[in-house]
Amino acid sequence: MYVGKKVTRVDAYDKVIGRTRYTDDLCDKSAYIARILHSTIANGRVLSIDTSEAEKIPGVVKVFTCFDLKEKHYFPTAGHPWSTDESHQDVADRLVLTDRVRFYGDDIAAVVAEDEVSAAQALRAIKVEYEEYPFVLDVLDAMKEDAPQLHEDYPNNILKHTTISKGNYEEAIKEPGLFKVEGWYSTPTVQHCHIENFICYAEMEGDRIKIVSSTQIPHIVRRVVGQALGVEWGKIRVIKPYIGGGFGNKQDVLYEPLCAWLSMQLHGHLIKLDVPREETFVSTRVRHAIKSHIISWVRPDGTFAARKLEAFSDQGAYASHGHSICAKGVGAFPQLYPCDNVEADAYTIFTNKSVAGAMRGYGIPQAMWAVECHTEDICAKLNMDPLEFRRKNLMPVGFKDAFSKNELYSDTFNQCLDKGIEVTDYLRKYKEYQNQTGDIRRGIGMAVFWYNTAVWPISLETSSCRMVLNQDGSLQVQLGETEIGQGADTAYSQMTADILGVPLEAVHVVSCQDTDVTPFGTGAYASRQTYTAGFSIRQTALLLKERILKYAHELTRMPEYNLDIIDGQIVRITDNRVLMSLGDLSTEALYSLSHSEHLSAESTAQIKSNAYSFGCTFAEVEVDIPMCKVKLLDIVNVHDAGTLINPALAEAQVHGGMSMGIGFGLSENLLFDPKTGRALNNNLLDYKLSTFMDHPRLRAYFVENAEPTSAFGTKSLGEPPTCSIAPAIRNAVYQATGVYVNDAPVNPHHLFRSMKEQHMFEEGGEANV
Repeated sequence: MYVGKKVTRVDAYDKVIGRTRYTDDLCDKSAYIARILHSTIANGRVLSIDTSEAEKIPGVVKVFTCFDLKEKHYFPTAGHPWSTDESHQDVADRLVLTDRVRFYGDDIAAVVAEDEVSAAQALRAIKVEYEEYPFVLDVLDAMKEDAPQLHEDYPNNILKHTTISKGNYEEAIKEPGLFKVEGWYSTPTVQHCHIENFICYAEMEGDRIKIVSSTQIPHIVRRVVGQALGVEWGKIRVIKPYIGGGFGNKQDVLYEPLCAWLSMQLHGHLIKLDVPREETFVSTRVRHAIKSHIISWVRPDGTFAARKLEAFSDQGAYASHGHSICAKGVGAFPQLYPCDNVEADAYTIFTNKSVAGAMRGYGIPQAMWAVECHTEDICAKLNMDPLEFRRKNLMPVGFKDAFSKNELYSDTFNQCLDKGIEVTDYLRKYKEYQNQTGDIRRGIGMAVFWYNTAVWPISLETSSCRMVLNQDGSLQVQLGETEIGQGADTAYSQMTADILGVPLEAVHVVSCQDTDVTPFGTGAYASRQTYTAGFSIRQTALLLKERILKYAHELTRMPEYNLDIIDGQIVRITDNRVLMSLGDLSTEALYSLSHSEHLSAESTAQIKSNAYSFGCTFAEVEVDIPMCKVKLLDIVNVHDAGTLINPALAEAQVHGGMSMGIGFGLSENLLFDPKTGRALNNNLLDYKLSTFMDHPRLRAYFVENAEPTSAFGTKSLGEPPTCSIAPAIRNAVYQATGVYVNDAPVNPHHLFRSMKEQHMFEEGGEANV
């Protein structure tokens, strides 16, 4: 059995020696180079574009502007499954190039040149005349009656507003003796910072367009390119090679439609569009900045009487993934800490900033920041131990969500908390760090998180798999679920080998998807890969096994029910005799003069279930009071991700997510100039990305409770490691200093402001909390 073992990644060797080929490695050197001209205003209209000087530059092939669009096909960009129900379709508000500018960095023209230098020179030579409008960068300001309107169909810039209501909030707060705890909590705009920037190339093959793209969602890209260009979907071919990270940014259709359009305008010539880092920061996608207002009415015994949440999500200039991020975060609110009386409002608002889309955690890191910071504030108000309060109020075993039908089958939270307490020596340290004085202080804090697996029932959840038996008894496996660096192909290989009964080295997963060949799948997102692909892998492997044993019956005369495949051998299970190898059977099947058959199987599994995934973070910090600086001393994540297919890969996933969460909690913040709307730190020097120099040894632990709805007992793990890091750090700082920082990240700027506002620097030197 391979499931549950630390087997080596199937792509490890090629990646280590540098033999793996990414999109740029595959592009022919004859390609023209495309570069995009971005707007230099935050809101307005392009009146004219003078390209005359740019087109005189040697090496420039053609300059295309927003005025060259003969037909305007508005298209959505979110990497969501398509819905035949128009009311559930994503907002189609983008054009390949636009004259109506909505953020500083919008796409208004494109240069095609023979080389990078000529393209860059041409961009600088283009002259643009704008009609400039007022702009708005703050979500609360954007909702005001007199705010600049970004889209005509969305009054007050509200893309969508949804509510959750349970019980009777107004009556519940009248209960005598309640404590009211209220606070505002905010998270900033951040960028994914994947190693490989977005890149694609396109060319015509006859009357079809071929696109090779660094994307998480090749089948969705094909559909969106068709919508954007008014081309039949079947005339579009999308190939996804290995990709150098995406974290959700490449779960949007970014520039594939533009690249394809440029090729079509130039008689199908090969066009490469490689987006520089500075443009990746601004003109692809970012994480939604969210402001949350929470009011909790709590009884003296630490139980909730009523709760209210308002969350305001900064969507930026275009809809992209839109309201789904904020809605998911708000949906966690009444589930993580169940309460009989809840009101929750989720608002997604347009602003003149970079477009927000999917990013690892999909709204839950922002939600957990607000909820878990607020939880700590409640504990301080009640003078109650944070662990005791959480154990009293967290989702209990047997809880079932009416909408998703998700159920908590095991005592996950207490198990995870117990493990975290044990490995961090939390109880001793929490007591030791109480009531400190002096310039250097230590604190220990914790936070929990809530997460779902996959997207059912909000959206389609499906997975298709194809398995082909080779002459030597090995097999090719193809899925639409994509490898994006997380190790999915290795997990697929392990699952396939176990179900079919073959050695792991006999399973060859085709990692690079091609929409002309690969069975349909919606791609990598929502921590769905192992969970959803597991259904189609098991189903398809059983189909192929049935066909193999049926053919083995012809060769051995043994009834199929007395046969099995064990370690690549056809075995008679009544006496465990090896009758023949799978390779011998396959060779005979392919070349038999009496019965030649290509043994393969393909099937689709539509998944109509979901699964809870939970865990927690414990963080220990040291705070330099005069410097307002936080040093992270220890960080531990504990997860219940169900049955681990590959513990080594699971640990690696957690380490990566923890590093991302540390940046979110301590340093990352994409800043915008309030005077112009321009991003101020759109580079890796000024944008303070967390690196291994900024954190201690990352420690990951697991509680394995097999998920009963899953084909292999698995549930989500890819995104959860990012979710509870930041509030755990904040809560550790709170214990060390008595100062609460409600605006992430907990950097020196925010810590100093909070210390000053809470009178830390007044006579006596202690916070007035």
